[in-house]
Amino acid sequence: MAIGILSIKLVLRNSHSLKDKRRVLNSLKDRVRQNFNVSFSEMEALDHRQYSTLAAAMVSNDKRYVNGSLSTLVNFVRTFPQVELIDYELELL
Repeated sequence: MAIGILSIKLVLRNSHSLKDKRRVLNSLKDRVRQNFNVSFSEMEALDHRQYSTLAAAMVSNDKRYVNGSLSTLVNFVRTFPQVELIDYELELL
């Protein structure tokens, strides 16, 4: 069994309120859930209007599949227009 955990740090430069941030992150989370078979949630900086840390988790029988899927997820987040990817960490167990 392979478990992948992806932590993504984002900046939302055009977010002027927590409501703006929530709207953008909900849109991102919905698109991720449509395209990837992962659990996805906001983890840190919940009260900051321009910063967010999201986490994704995936379980599979194949470690290469998990690594490839989560790497593709990182590239997907990079192309999302309203957020800027600062850093990410991918851990395979």
